[in-house]
Amino acid sequence: MTSKAGEIMEKLKEKKAKYEEIASTDSSINLENIDNRIITKVLGPERYGWVRFQGSGVTLTQYFRSGSQQYMPFGSQAQAEVQRLKDQIAQMQVITVEQIFEVQRKYEELQQQVKAEAAEREAAAAAKAFAAVAREAEAAAVVVEQSKKYDELQLQLQQMMQMFQQSQKPPS
Repeated sequence: MTSKAGEIMEKLKEKKAKYEEIASTDSSINLENIDNRIITKVLGPERYGWVRFQGSGVTLTQYFRSGSQQYMPFGSQAQAEVQRLKDQIAQMQVITVEQIFEVQRKYEELQQQVKAEAAEREAAAAAKAFAAVAREAEAAAVVVEQSKKYDELQLQLQQMMQMFQQSQKPPS
């Protein structure tokens, strides 16, 4: 540090110690934001466009802002914002690709389910058709059997008629 910076740092420490001593005896003194107030007392009021030791374009408010809004030079802020947006776009792309894969997976599942249901319907229709053919074949077999019995009965009837006719003829 330069001697000027060393002097300023020493003054800052002294002022802080003085404020803390006064605050310990007087409860009406607010220690909130004490560092900013001490710096303003030692270095003077904030001047537009610059902070000592930080170069032009940096204000005290920017430099001592707390939390996630820490000071960043304007170009860095823009770069950080661009990077944040790029990261957000990349994350959205990943999510979109995952959603597309999920939709494709569900589509394929539904397609397989539709094919399986169609196959089940075809199998059920084929089974019904087979059962109908089997019933028809069974009915045809019954008809054939009845037709055989009818033919047999008719043959027996003819034989009986012949026997009856022969029994009715006088003996020769």
